[in-house]
Amino acid sequence: MRIPTGVSAADFSAALTAFTRVVGAEWVFTSDADVDLYRDAYSPLAGQPDERRASAAVAPANAEQVQAVVRIANQYRIPLYAISTGKNLGYGGSAPAYTGSVVVDLKRMNRIIEVDEANASVLVEPGVSYFDLYNHLRAIGSKLWIDCPDPGWGSVVGNAIDRGGGYTMANYRNHFESHCGMEVVLPDGELLRTGMGAIPGSKTWQQYKSGCGPWVDGLFSQGNYGIVTKMGFWLMPEPEAFLRCTVRVPRYKDLIPLVDTLNYLENSRIVTGFPDLATPLLGYPPTGQVQLYIEGTAAYPMTDEHKALLAKADQGYSPELEAYGLAHDIPYWELWVSYYGPPEVIDAQWQASQRRFAKIAGAQFKVIDRLTMPVDLTKIDDYHEPELGVPSLRAFSIGARTPYNPSPSKGHMWFSPIIPRTGEAIFEANRVFSAAAKELGMPLFQTFSMPACFWERSFIFILATPVTTDPATNRKYLAGFKKLIEIGGQHGWGEYRTAPVFQESVMDVYSFNNHALHRFHETLKDAIDPKGILSPGRYDIWPRHLRKKAP
Repeated sequence: MRIPTGVSAADFSAALTAFTRVVGAEWVFTSDADVDLYRDAYSPLAGQPDERRASAAVAPANAEQVQAVVRIANQYRIPLYAISTGKNLGYGGSAPAYTGSVVVDLKRMNRIIEVDEANASVLVEPGVSYFDLYNHLRAIGSKLWIDCPDPGWGSVVGNAIDRGGGYTMANYRNHFESHCGMEVVLPDGELLRTGMGAIPGSKTWQQYKSGCGPWVDGLFSQGNYGIVTKMGFWLMPEPEAFLRCTVRVPRYKDLIPLVDTLNYLENSRIVTGFPDLATPLLGYPPTGQVQLYIEGTAAYPMTDEHKALLAKADQGYSPELEAYGLAHDIPYWELWVSYYGPPEVIDAQWQASQRRFAKIAGAQFKVIDRLTMPVDLTKIDDYHEPELGVPSLRAFSIGARTPYNPSPSKGHMWFSPIIPRTGEAIFEANRVFSAAAKELGMPLFQTFSMPACFWERSFIFILATPVTTDPATNRKYLAGFKKLIEIGGQHGWGEYRTAPVFQESVMDVYSFNNHALHRFHETLKDAIDPKGILSPGRYDIWPRHLRKKAP
């Protein structure tokens, strides 16, 4: 059994005994077999001395037990690391940021406390997965949709706290922004409710976000200032219909007006669904269709001549490749746009969109799907399920062995910088990162990569750096990943989320005014968690006694 650094064997034993009195012996895990379940399944440091490892785990059943666990940890100075379900593969999984921490596993706290159909909101605990919530809504006959990520097996609360995203309307895709109200156990074991929940007997906890005074909810996302035990979310009312279409443009430079026009239409709430960029000429599918591409149902076929021209292109461009696309009616860029609402409304929105996009010479338009709700679940596999409010595990096909991926990796680390939402920024990011990746020997940006449109006013690249069974290769990719983070920072681009092994490097990019933001984080940590009990090191926020000493 491992013991947290700086904690005596006697104190650790006493703490485990105290945890047992709170949650029961069956919910305190100390054996190697049990604790190994809290390793990062995709860790690039697997089996190495500096792999992040837990010392034990405890699984409370309610907020009161969480409070008791935190108070015991304060008494014995035991570092804790809270997880909801630990499913954020590629971003660290369930492993702690600080080796030796006791994982507080919240998956037993899986109550769906309230569904407010009229207000289109829910109140849930952190153990509730997207599948749990989806199945519950169906069971009660609700007409509310969830917005879920790929894959949909993780926690609704956990994904929001780590600022994940989804695929329906813009005001639901950003999962943290679609939350309303939290209940939080603070580092001293105190219980806090945010927003209108701070009023005893509040009638509007899931209806009005901020309450009065400073709005503190953001402190409990991507940080270590509390353990969220309840969280409210706004859900999407089931629309009457769904319309999905494509806009195709023929020339390399057309990406610039294509993105500019999309921004106007989405910011004006004319395009209401998940916009998705692809490039048929370069063979890159839209984000939401990658699983179908991998499964072989939506691939872009290429002739040998096409492949040869693509191999000679620089940053995805050559005059010869563009001429080939024009001659064979293969668009350089393809934008998928979608709409939710009454049929007459979404038809008008599509017409307005075409009028705007038609200003790009050679633009072509096509209706791909027109569906009436409720969706026919017997045919749901024909679509990207999350865009229709249905969770799925099909995203795992992306990493599976297929004709397109004959030698799958053992996992991946997500490289996910945020860049401006312009065509020029896509070109620049590809130029910068492809040159860097080539120099570093990183399997990223080998030809041309397209960003995803989860957020309304920025792009995000989500690229998988593989994890292998060879420690030397993993070390090379680790060093290269950190260098890419640094290069991104030099261009004003930062990661939106990352695994613990990269959190120091990512936060170092946010360096304005001598790292004023980081220093503020540390000041808060010292004030509310002086013993450094909660998730030390998460997003590089270390308690005073561990700064510059952490693994």
